[in-house]
Formats: sequence, C-alpha cells, structure tokens
Amino acid sequence: MSGTSFFSDMLQGITDRGRKLLFSGSRAPATVAEADLETLCEMLLSTRGEASGMAIAAEILERWSRFDGTEAQKFLQMLSDKFGADTAQLDKAIDRYRSDKSPSAVFAIHNAAEPRRQELLRRLNLAPNGTEKLVRMREQLLRLKDRREDLRAIDTDFAHLFGSWFNRGFLTLNPIDWSTPAHILEKIIKYEAVHEIGSWEELRRRLAPADRRCFAFFHPRLVDEPLVFVEVALTRSVPSTIGDVLDEGREHIPANQATTAVFYSISNCQDGLRGISFGNFLIKQVVEDLRRDLPGLKNFVTLSPVPGLASWLSKARGAQADPLLTEEDRTVLALLDDPAWANDAGKANEIERVLLPLAAHYFLVERTPEGRPVDPVARFHLGNGARLERLNFLGDRSAKAMHQAHGLMVNYLYKLEDIEANHEALAQRGEVTASPAVRNLLSRDREYRRGAVNEQASRPFAQGVNAKIGGGRT
Repeated sequence: MSGTSFFSDMLQGITDRGRKLLFSGSRAPATVAEADLETLCEMLLSTRGEASGMAIAAEILERWSRFDGTEAQKFLQMLSDKFGADTAQLDKAIDRYRSDKSPSAVFAIHNAAEPRRQELLRRLNLAPNGTEKLVRMREQLLRLKDRREDLRAIDTDFAHLFGSWFNRGFLTLNPIDWSTPAHILEKIIKYEAVHEIGSWEELRRRLAPADRRCFAFFHPRLVDEPLVFVEVALTRSVPSTIGDVLDEGREHIPANQATTAVFYSISNCQDGLRGISFGNFLIKQVVEDLRRDLPGLKNFVTLSPVPGLASWLSKARGAQADPLLTEEDRTVLALLDDPAWANDAGKANEIERVLLPLAAHYFLVERTPEGRPVDPVARFHLGNGARLERLNFLGDRSAKAMHQAHGLMVNYLYKLEDIEANHEALAQRGEVTASPAVRNLLSRDREYRRGAVNEQASRPFAQGVNAKIGGGRT
C-alpha cells in the first residue's frame, strides 16, 4: 500500500503544480476556470503539458462529481455528440486504403475510427483518483443506457478501456479475515450480494473460524476497494443446503481435515465495472492457493443460487400452449402459489417431483438467443469449465431464494483436469456438461412426451445438448 500511496501523492503534487500554472499568474482565469466542460475537454485533448493536462482532467472530474442526475446526463450526451470518431479523417483513411493496403494505411483507419472520447477518458484517468471517478461515471451511464440507445456507444468505450485497465495482471489477490482493517470489512458487509450479512457477529462467523476463508481482488488505483470477493467453506462433504454452511450451530473442523472447498458466495462490488470479468480468474487463483496451503483438499465445488428459475417457470406457466408443461404439472405447480408450501411435507414432495426435472430442462436445454445458458450464475460457472453436479431442492429457504428459485440451489463441480474440455464443449458446441444424476432427470420419455426439445428456433443448441444427454461426459 505504501507504493500506491507514494504514486497517488506524486500525481496529486503534479496536479497541484499544474493548477497553479493554469489558475494563477498571467494566464487569464476565464480560459480555464470559467470555461464550459466541452471547452475543457477539448483543451485536455489538445494539451501537451503533463502538469497542465492533469490539472484540466482534475477540474473536469471535480465538476462532474458535483453534478446532479440531469447534469450528469447532459455531460454524457455531450461525450456522445461531440467526441465520437472524426468522420472526415476516417473517410480520408478509407480512401487511402482503397489504393494503398499497407500496414500504415490500416493503422490510419484504426486511429481515425477510434472515438475521440476514448483518448479523453485515458487522459481523465491520469487525474488523482481518476480511475475511481470514471468507475462512478460508468455507474451513472449504466443506469441511463437501457433507456437511451444513443449512450450505448459510450458504454462500449468504457468497457473497452476498463477491460485493459483492470486486466488480471494488474489485480492483487488478498485474503480477508477477522484481522483485516475494519473499513474493508465494512465493505464486505455492504457488497455481499448472495447471502446477506446482518451484523458484525455474523461476519465474524464467516471469517474467524479455521474452516472458513475469504479472498478478494484489489486494483492499485482503487485503494481499499474490493472488486470481487469469494467466501469459502472448508468441509468434509459437499453441502446441499446453505444452512449446512452458515448455521451458527454447525460443526467446526480443523482446516487440515477438510476434503472439500465450497465456494458459497461470489460478489461483484463495483457496479461501474459490470461486464468486466474478474470472477473466473478469482476462482482459479483461489483454487491454486488453497491446494498449495491445504493439500488434503480433493473437491472444489460451489453452492450456488439460481436467480432466473422462478421467472422462467412463471412464464412457462403463463403460456397456455407451452408444450413443456402437462396439465398434471400445472396442477402441481399451482401449489407454489401458497406462500407456506415449503412447510407442508406433502406439497413439498409433489413440487419436488415436478420441479427438479423442469430445473434440469432449464439448465440443459433452455438458451438465450445467443445460444448461452439462460441462468446468469450458470453462464458464469459453466463458462468457466465447471460441471453441473447436483440440484438441491429447498437448499435455501430465505425469502430471496424462495422468490428467485423456489428455494433451489445448485452444486457446480470444478474438476481441474476437465475444466478446459468442459469450457470448450459449451463455447464451441453449446453442450452443458452435467453429472449423470442431473442428466437422468431428463428421461427420454418425459422429453418425448412433452415435445420440448428442438421445437423452437429460439433454442439453437438444443440438438447438441440432447446429444450430450444421451451419452456425453460424466
């Protein structure tokens, strides 16, 4: 941290000297202090001085930080309208390329096609705390872009730059434990997105015991701000309910007696970095660290939520002609409308009989228009090369889990020697690798009776998935 502090102090010193040059002396204050933001942005792009450039960048970001929602939207609109690609230069570069296909002509097209705001964002990033402020700026952009098609190009620029600035090579993996400074622990409580941490005592139970671990990625330009963190339980078996992991009265074991590492919560912390993937690197790095420190660990699994299941099933129930559901299924699924169904053993048994095969269909057959698994958590773990190992009925009875997935939880298995093959199967052929227990839930009789597979063009990989179900990897 001392190196980071020194670098930040150095940037601040350069910026302060630049401010003195720009805002005092013979320089007319109206040229900088009273300039509008568009003028300042143009000045930042044209300046060649390091100190003056950092001072202008700091002035732009300081003004932006005081904006309300309307002013922030106007600023983003200005970036969209005024700082796109130089179309005149692009036309010239294209004309040149038609007669001269040299590397320099290609490079000229590349330079001309890049929106000017990308270079503007690079220069803003040089200001003290510039990276953090730009992450906050993208948070506002993401709140607007779903309603404003014209702002999507700006988000593409942010994502392109952040993908480089937050490259894995710049990240540090730090353990989080009960001795970690309190201001960072407060952020772990704040950012926990899967299983809410209700108190400091609850956080202590997740961090202090010998059979618990937590790791987070940090970036040197976001001091003491975790980017993503994972909570790990060290156990002797694969848990099927979150209560097995979090219950206060659970059995504690020495870490060296554990055979299984359970990743039970992965939380992204910075909304402004949405879409910039850290979790895949995090899991792989944590696995390597755990294997080194605890050679007795043999299994690496998750205990994961299924955030899209209930909404998908609701749509299927609402579609009168959906062939996936029989009349008997609809009758049984109507029991889900009783808020207390999980407390009735008879109703729960009926729902389990119908819900688990439907959940298997949800994971193994259903696809987005792009051909990816429809569940976001499944996309993450299956895309990382995990195997869909087990469906756990009523694995989580919290209000959130009952609302999102009727209490279902899933174990994904990271079998290290199969990760690359599993990833390639999904990426290249759309095949989800699953255990025999999960695949057997989709019996041929059930799928044939419902005619659910290969009936809809919106399920482009269904044929490949069914081939996998018939005799693929276990």
